[in-house]
Amino acid sequence: MKKSTFDPPFYRHLFRQLVRPVFRGIFHLLAQITISGLENVPKKGPYIIIFNHVSIYDPPLVGAFWPTVPEVLGAVDVWSRPGQGLLARLYGGIPIVRGEVDRSAMDSCIAVLRQGRVLLISPEGTRSHTPGLKQAKPGLTYLLAKIRVPLIPVAVVGTTDTFFSEAIKGKRPRLTMQIGKPFFLPKPQEEIANPKEARQEQADYALSRIAELLPEDYQGFYAGSTRRRIQPTQAA
Repeated sequence: MKKSTFDPPFYRHLFRQLVRPVFRGIFHLLAQITISGLENVPKKGPYIIIFNHVSIYDPPLVGAFWPTVPEVLGAVDVWSRPGQGLLARLYGGIPIVRGEVDRSAMDSCIAVLRQGRVLLISPEGTRSHTPGLKQAKPGLTYLLAKIRVPLIPVAVVGTTDTFFSEAIKGKRPRLTMQIGKPFFLPKPQEEIANPKEARQEQADYALSRIAELLPEDYQGFYAGSTRRRIQPTQAA
């Protein structure tokens, strides 16, 4: 059986090279940017970047300032929104249907990782619109059951829905992006026999690694340490 491939056309690669510095300039103009933990970014892929998703500003912030160009997984409805849809089509992200196992999207993600590239995913599955983390969706665990790669947790603070309105008033809000250490998704606890419950536990573990990097008011569902029950596995 032929393996899936994912290779955006040349014009999309060119667009990415052009748009990333533009977005970096816009963010620096509108906000005070602080990025920490760049030493935790692997020198090469494959790996998956996971981040907390408060608003539409998170993916372009992470994507613009990441050392390499990531492939981006996003909800299919983004492609039909004015402005966002145009950027998604030009960038060439991977659309996914939320609420179901989208095999086409999963095949594209697996192809990206098997080609040694970098993938950007929000395990929450949607924007929270408020700083607190929502509970993770199990889609990430379906993907990692097919290919074992390290995860890089990223905590984003300041990208609230009011960010742009405050920025254009000259307030220059502070945006921070903290990059945590790579880790592998651990196996679920042996006593959990239900596969769905086991996948959810693994997804919760992944989000708990982001929560560790966030201030308390951003931790939401993962506030405190009781949500993590499985043991960490550090990437080399």
